[in-house]
Amino acid sequence: MTEVLRVDPDHPDSAVIARAAECLRNGGLVAFPTETVYGLGAHALDRAAIQRVFAAKERPANDPLIVHVGSVDEAAPLVTAISDAARRLAERYWPGPLTIVLGRSAQVPDEVTAGLDTVAIRVPSHPVARALLDAARVPIAAPSANLFSRPSPTIAWHVLADLDDRIEMIVDAGPTQVGLESTVVDLSGEVPTVLRPGAIDIGALRELLPNIRMHRSTAATSDAAMPSPGMLVKHYAPRTPVVLHAGDRSTALRTMKQNAQQRIHAGETVAVLAYSEDVNEWRISLPVRIVDLGSEADPPAVAARLYAALREGDELKASVILVRSLTTSHPLSSAIHDRLRRAAAR
Repeated sequence: MTEVLRVDPDHPDSAVIARAAECLRNGGLVAFPTETVYGLGAHALDRAAIQRVFAAKERPANDPLIVHVGSVDEAAPLVTAISDAARRLAERYWPGPLTIVLGRSAQVPDEVTAGLDTVAIRVPSHPVARALLDAARVPIAAPSANLFSRPSPTIAWHVLADLDDRIEMIVDAGPTQVGLESTVVDLSGEVPTVLRPGAIDIGALRELLPNIRMHRSTAATSDAAMPSPGMLVKHYAPRTPVVLHAGDRSTALRTMKQNAQQRIHAGETVAVLAYSEDVNEWRISLPVRIVDLGSEADPPAVAARLYAALREGDELKASVILVRSLTTSHPLSSAIHDRLRRAAAR
């Protein structure tokens, strides 16, 4: 059975952190909170430990991992060089929810990078993650602590539901803050490129890197190595099929209701992920099962709630989960839409 150790999110118990750090150094797997989602940590330079991460998650070998370190100085031995652009981003956003892809050094195992000549590096800001890195004194490779392609975990219970008996330990510090994965920026080529949208939007990044662009295709489908996690067409998905309705609020609600009505008449059970503003309208219109996503006027709250809501939708045992796009303009809107689109992919 996986051991769950509870700590204060701001002032984690040093004895608990020391136990988790020792587990990591000895090749064990430890789930821990970051500011984005819970990560499944392993000693990044221990090939056997990294192979266990892929086995525990049932993750394909062509999907690289993000290596977490405590500082730019700790990143230096893992990369061929830290460019001026990387230093500018690091000075602004590290510690924080930004991952930078650079050329990798010979220290980094192929298993971490899917055999690519690049490595994804992040300096997390969560006090528990930072304490663990400080105590472990090794780089920690950490994808999200869930079964591959399922919604990422934002509380320890999500981790336990997916990975109980597959990993040694979970450090439980309560819910994560952001709720969506880090933004991934590739600086290994000539033009800075956002490979995965996340908590830091491209508009903010352009203040430092005016020529930064979005990856032309954010939907990898082949067996070739992917340059970043989170690029599969279908990802972050519950087991129940998800249907995403686009358009302005009134249009999307109308098509959602038509879809729901047709399915109910056909004998299906329908779950709806509804923004708080829509909940009452659903309650009085159709016999659907409702999960409140939070207020559409508060995208950070929606982001923090999204993965838990997708998991709750699964627990309702419906035939389908309906949801509409977020219409609010916000730095997180692109990342929220990206996750919904991938969750709904066929």
